[in-house]
Amino acid sequence: MATYTEIIAAAPWFFPAVAFILGACIGSFLNVVIYRVPAGRSIITPGSHCACGAPIAWSDNLPILSWFILRGKARCCGRPYSIRYALVELLTAALFLACWLLFPPAKAVCGMVFLSLLIGATFIDLDHFIIPDAFTIGAGVTGLILSLLVPALHGQHAGVFALDSLRSVTASLQGLFIGSGLVLWIALLAEVVLKKEAMGFGDVKFVGAIGAFCGWQGAVFAMFGGAMVGTVWFMLAVLWQKLAGRASPVAPKAETPEGQPAPLGFGVHVPFGPMLAIAGALHFLFFHRWLAAYFAQIGELF
Repeated sequence: MATYTEIIAAAPWFFPAVAFILGACIGSFLNVVIYRVPAGRSIITPGSHCACGAPIAWSDNLPILSWFILRGKARCCGRPYSIRYALVELLTAALFLACWLLFPPAKAVCGMVFLSLLIGATFIDLDHFIIPDAFTIGAGVTGLILSLLVPALHGQHAGVFALDSLRSVTASLQGLFIGSGLVLWIALLAEVVLKKEAMGFGDVKFVGAIGAFCGWQGAVFAMFGGAMVGTVWFMLAVLWQKLAGRASPVAPKAETPEGQPAPLGFGVHVPFGPMLAIAGALHFLFFHRWLAAYFAQIGELF
């Protein structure tokens, strides 16, 4: 049987292709999760079916491809369905591929789990202004378990597994509690200053979950990086709305403090989870080394 290194030597494209295809399939499953979890429905049964009730054949349920083959319309009834299904599958596939190309296999798999949770939370929050506990508390617990089993998730490579695991899970716990605690205090302070709720408790738990995977530096980056992402996203969407006279197709939904739908503008609520998720993904994939070195330099000053 060919070894891992022999397969890489003979076909260097093989494992990246597997990662991409796996990501597309997981993305297809995430579409089910995003639709069914907020509705309190099972993600296992029934199988995939059209809005008209007809089951979807496997040949019409190919990740990414089916939307283009069917031209965005269900074969059974001709009803159009959103291109977002294909985009979620493509996004997940691309992120899985990035994990495989950037990290060793064990950390890459952890990254795939983490990014899948971020994608699910992002689109549920965009649709419903909620982040279910499965993507906050569940993600935090998952991060702790993976930190224990895969010390490389937090950069532990000393060679003694028990010691590496202890250090890794300690870093995960620090990220979980420092991240959620930081956001909680910011939310409470903002509520006192603004005289209204500034951030949902789901966001507090979500940053803690990001910290469980990325450590406390990642949690801090997610909070402040997410605020920057949100500011840019919000301003561009408002500018588009003013210039085009209609809402941007990629603008987040907005609602009044009372929960009623509202046009995007100042004084309305927009989901913050997607901004946190984008910042968390950027930290995990690209910024973790730079940020760790930055905080290390600050630590040396004290």
